[in-house]
Amino acid sequence: MKKYIGIFALALTVTACTETETDVEEVEEEMPEENNIEETDDETADIEETEEGGGVDEDPGSEALNEEEDQGDAEAAEHEGSYTVNQNDWSLEPVNDADEQVVLLTIDDAPDNHGVEMAEILYELDAPAIFFVNGHFLQSEEGEEQLEAIYDMGFAIGNHTMNHQKLDDVSEEEQTEEIVELNDLIEDIIGERPEYFRAPHGVNTDHAREVVEEENMILMNWTYGYDWEADYTEPEPLAEIMVETELLRDGANLLMHDREWTMEALEDIVLGLEEKGYGFVHPDQIEE
Repeated sequence: MKKYIGIFALALTVTACTETETDVEEVEEEMPEENNIEETDDETADIEETEEGGGVDEDPGSEALNEEEDQGDAEAAEHEGSYTVNQNDWSLEPVNDADEQVVLLTIDDAPDNHGVEMAEILYELDAPAIFFVNGHFLQSEEGEEQLEAIYDMGFAIGNHTMNHQKLDDVSEEEQTEEIVELNDLIEDIIGERPEYFRAPHGVNTDHAREVVEEENMILMNWTYGYDWEADYTEPEPLAEIMVETELLRDGANLLMHDREWTMEALEDIVLGLEEKGYGFVHPDQIEE
């Protein structure tokens, strides 16, 4: 009797296993394919990223603020050291272990005809510069858009007076207007006031210096420039003199203008200076 009971039990076990295997096969056929499993993994990763970011309750503006702070820290780290302007020869002097073999690139009389193109060239070459602008180039929508384009590429904007007046030829009241009105106009266009001032023709007055100080700007002139001289109104000779001149030295403050031949020479000037071992001062590194 026990023998028959054992055989019957064994038969039941085999039948149950067979049914179970059949159910498993049916379930496996209904299971998602591998790519669906991978998508599930991606979803899990997304959830983990959300948790790392503080969850859905976090203020969405805080992430953008943190990114801006991180970017600012990165820029500060990239431009180590600082410089001051030597008021005797207008060169840049290093402070806090800043590199000595550097020059400052500046573009005057912008944005006339080629300012944006010059900014694009410098941007591609990763060469910082100050664009000193005139108010009479900003009296149209096109001029305003050009200034915004230069600023949006990350270039510093300087004050070169409203109408390019030689300051010792006008009254103190007119000097104030030439400087302050342009600061107001630039602020209206890009949202901030210029930090740098360069007088037309390099002519400063005692009153202009006072206004510049009141406006919290850094007074600036230049070490050398050539693109207004008859011998250097072609790209090749201009590029050569800007790099090979005996006036090139550590901290030199280079003056160029918004002009066609200067635009065409600009890349060769930057590359030539780099070949000589010079770096470029970022305007953010300049202290009062």
